[in-house]
Amino acid sequence: MSNRDGPRHWLGIYLNDHLAGATAGAELARRVAGSHQDPEHRKRLAGLAADIAADRQALLQLMRAAGVPVRGHKILAGWAAEKATRLKTGANLLTRSPLSDLTELETLYLGIQGKAAGWRALLGAAANDGLLDQQRLRVLLDRTGDQLAVVEELRIQVGAGLFSLG
Repeated sequence: MSNRDGPRHWLGIYLNDHLAGATAGAELARRVAGSHQDPEHRKRLAGLAADIAADRQALLQLMRAAGVPVRGHKILAGWAAEKATRLKTGANLLTRSPLSDLTELETLYLGIQGKAAGWRALLGAAANDGLLDQQRLRVLLDRTGDQLAVVEELRIQVGAGLFSLG
């Protein structure tokens, strides 16, 4: 088996793919935090955005520790993907739709779930080798639960306000 087919090769691809997602997620979280009208939501989302950016940095540290090179084109792809989410369908192309807050929170929720799945997969791999820091991965995984709770609470509040017929 060549190096190109070995576990390190696949780990590098996997981590760089998650880095692309982390880049998109950090960009989206910053945008969501800055665009919400409710000051309390904005404050909570700013904290969430800081956590998501810190998770991206933690991923970069894990990659360095594992000797995985960062692929710049993956970072660019993640950045571009976040920009593309701004071109969603809806009544308003150039301005924020009333659905924007809700759909952006749902996108953040899905991204955090994907991040949690990545931490779990890496935690499973870390049990078999000393390449990845199990304790750090557990902390990161635990933090996703807190992040999901914040986004879910805000998502439900935004949806209730948007769809309330009474």
